[in-house]
Amino acid sequence: MTDLRALPSVEQLLQTAQAADLTARYGRPLTVAAVRAALQQTRAAAAQGAPLPDRAHLLAQASDLLAAWTRPSLLPVINATGVILHTNLGRAPLSAAALAAMDAVGRGYSTLEFDLESGRRGSRLIHAEALLTRLTGAEAAVVVNNNAAALLLALSALAARRRVVIARSQLIEIGGGFRIPEVMKQSGARLVEVGTTNKVRLSDYEEALAEPAALALHAHASNFRIIGFTEEPSLAEIAAAAHRAGVPCLDDLGSGALLPTERYGLAHEPMVQESLAAGADLVCFSGDKLLGGPQAGILLGRADLLAKIKKHPLARAVRADKTCLAALSATLLHYLRDEAEQAIPVWRMIAARPEDLRARAQAWAQALGRGEATASESTVGGGSLPGETLPTFVLSLAVNNPDRFLAALRRASPPVIARAAQGQVLLDPRTVLPEQETSLLAALRQALNHFQKDKPQ
Repeated sequence: MTDLRALPSVEQLLQTAQAADLTARYGRPLTVAAVRAALQQTRAAAAQGAPLPDRAHLLAQASDLLAAWTRPSLLPVINATGVILHTNLGRAPLSAAALAAMDAVGRGYSTLEFDLESGRRGSRLIHAEALLTRLTGAEAAVVVNNNAAALLLALSALAARRRVVIARSQLIEIGGGFRIPEVMKQSGARLVEVGTTNKVRLSDYEEALAEPAALALHAHASNFRIIGFTEEPSLAEIAAAAHRAGVPCLDDLGSGALLPTERYGLAHEPMVQESLAAGADLVCFSGDKLLGGPQAGILLGRADLLAKIKKHPLARAVRADKTCLAALSATLLHYLRDEAEQAIPVWRMIAARPEDLRARAQAWAQALGRGEATASESTVGGGSLPGETLPTFVLSLAVNNPDRFLAALRRASPPVIARAAQGQVLLDPRTVLPEQETSLLAALRQALNHFQKDKPQ
């Protein structure tokens, strides 16, 4: 039986040069905890008959524990999937100006809630509002932490314990189990469903609005389509029916496009300006989808309704922070300056020409001495433009085991996220930022060193 008395004490291990180095890198409290954990693991292993390690091995164990404990789980990655708004990978990458704006307000103090003219307390609600109203023509706006919060806040402030009319075809669920009916229930609003899943008529709304209601809610089906034997009134018709009943209309737009997507060969995605022109009194949408900015929820529309929303207690719980407001303002300025297509990564990716993508994929193949540029398709993603694709060219690599190769790419620094199809590993240059190409090629070379065969078995 192993004699555990031969193990050194925590203090004895801490007196070594190795431990001094660990303490310098990680601090004494965390190093002490790691040394204790290494000794505990050793005792447990010894109880199963394992031999006792020497001090160097024990300290190596402690070093491994410290590295694991302090390794961040949120890491930058290279998105080579061709999915532009990849929800799992953080959706919209930010423009250089947006990043600079976040850095500027994050490094020190800011005018988040300070009025320079009066020298007194100001309001964070003014930041980005003037830009949003100028861009869209809305009377007022407010920014919160995401679109789900924007919808919840609007319903809580305007419709608690009151009826909200919505079509059954719009009782949607988006990523993460977010469901419109559950949000309405949480807000205290009373859900009034009209029509059927595939057939909703204007008369259904008019009948429901004949009784007192707080809102008519329209939810854009941004991540699915209902086709076939269908019917549904337009937003303009719903808003007009609501106004005849003296009820405001709220349009949950989701993606929040400010540019016409059909310009790039995609289907038309409803734009914020169009919702307001159609008669919506309020519009809510995301900041990190087609807008191309930080995660945010944006509510804009009638000033009287926004005044009530801003005063609701929930507004403080879901408010945006200074870095979000700074990045959003910088992103909106790109639209005002008519430079969104060049400055905002999402729109730059959408606008990328297939011939330019083919040239990049061919350059990758030439640099690696492996693979070829083949025609494929990119998608917008992020719950936007379901079923729509953009023509692209990808670097196609034939490797012995695509799944193992993808796993090796994910272990790179930074990790590379790609996809496989028909036994080939595919990397789409549309979603790889130009400044990431050196790191991408380095990761591919390292992975290829372990996969020398040209064809899958």
